[in-house]
Amino acid sequence: MFDSFPRGASERLDRPTYHADLSRVYTGGIGFLNKLERGQHFRERGFPSWEAFADGDWERALSLADERREDYAREIRRASDRGVTHRRLRVVEFPVTPYVQWELFVLRVRVDVGDAIKVIDARDISSIERNRLVPEVVILGDVVMYEVVYDEDGNAAGANRYTDSSLIRETNAGFDALYERGEGFHDFFAREIVPLAPPRRVGASTGCHG
Repeated sequence: MFDSFPRGASERLDRPTYHADLSRVYTGGIGFLNKLERGQHFRERGFPSWEAFADGDWERALSLADERREDYAREIRRASDRGVTHRRLRVVEFPVTPYVQWELFVLRVRVDVGDAIKVIDARDISSIERNRLVPEVVILGDVVMYEVVYDEDGNAAGANRYTDSSLIRETNAGFDALYERGEGFHDFFAREIVPLAPPRRVGASTGCHG
């Protein structure tokens, strides 16, 4: 699964170029968007909920996440109007990192308004990851896919852009197989996230995505 991915030819895009390219392709009739998230520590500078989380204000972080509810609902409605199906699979390692604990509260808001998100335990894909981790990737139909790239501190730094149709098909097939194995978001969240105490203060210097 994902065996050809490391050998695929790609073009490196900086962050603004990546966002502009994704937006352009997204509006071109792609049919679906698949997103596979693997990293466990990222930074979300400029995202108020993450900033509150990084500052140690857990209650405010959750409140700010919930305030995005209508924004996410509009995003889902726009996707539906365009005929674009969104699916996201979040890989979670144990013990759950503070960042992932926070992010799953954000994703819960998305699920509540109709986003199709599943979770998979990293231990359940250990056989797939014997040689390398599954890719952090956003796939737009059969047109293009992006391996999202981060710097050493976990800040978003752009993406590697792939257009080879056979590689995109193979990666989509891998995503489909893992998504099928994934657990429903609310079941995972209730069992693994709700019982956790609020995470320790992360702080702007310790690293923590988007």
